[in-house]
Amino acid sequence: MIELPVITSERKKRPDWLRVKLPAGPEFRKVRQLVDNYKLHTICESGNCPNMGECWGAGTATFMILGNVCTRSYSFCAVATGRPNEYDTDEPRRVAEAIKLMQVKHAVLTSVNRDELKDRGAEIWYQTVRQVKENTPETTIETLIPDVKNNWDALIHMIEAGQEVVSHNMETVERLYRSVRPQAKYARSLEQIKRTNEFGQRTKSGIMLGLGETQDEVYTAMDDLAENGLHILTLGQYLQPTKMHHEVIEWITPEMFDNYREEGLKRGLKYVESGPLVRSSYHAERHVNVPIK
Repeated sequence: MIELPVITSERKKRPDWLRVKLPAGPEFRKVRQLVDNYKLHTICESGNCPNMGECWGAGTATFMILGNVCTRSYSFCAVATGRPNEYDTDEPRRVAEAIKLMQVKHAVLTSVNRDELKDRGAEIWYQTVRQVKENTPETTIETLIPDVKNNWDALIHMIEAGQEVVSHNMETVERLYRSVRPQAKYARSLEQIKRTNEFGQRTKSGIMLGLGETQDEVYTAMDDLAENGLHILTLGQYLQPTKMHHEVIEWITPEMFDNYREEGLKRGLKYVESGPLVRSSYHAERHVNVPIK
């Protein structure tokens, strides 16, 4: 076991429960080779996910479509920010072929924000899901969709392709949006989840903890999400990607994560995945069968 790089400006030592293994093993190497050969992007790498070794070692990965440069700059995110120059219409085919070669049973698809595109990248989203389903009908899919900025027609096109789970992350509590997600709006993200639920989809969202939120603020966010039709919530410890990003204010204990799981279920959520190293796509295959009624 090793410690990941120090993540706070004060050089605070990570608690023991945040230690993870280095990625290794033949299955991990096989997945990396496929990702490289097909020139694909994964949020596992771009987002510095601490579970990459575990997930890739099991032969799974979360694919990031529409390039690897985001039009937004969030203080928590390790993905590069700038003006994207990629719009690869062949990407859906490559993703579908890679998923087939990897024999993935459950695939998670996500993307950067593409605010400069009129349809927010909706056609690429649609085509990717459809081509995966055509290549491997037995593969279940979760799509982790960014903020569509009130383009509800684009949202519907993104979620009508046949995926089993549609996710949109709130990321933090309402009070911290200005510092954590300055180009997003708390109410707008809730509206996106509400519309996804009304379309009949299984809805999912994630919140990072340790950014300075209070327990009551987390409970309020849970209530807001439940009221807007959320079925599945993931809660994990925020880890600072670099010294230039938002610092970690607090290490949340495993016991507190257990408490949040219980509270979320009490407040009407159908399923809560809660733990220090939980990320949006962690154990995502378990979420496919969560009841939506």
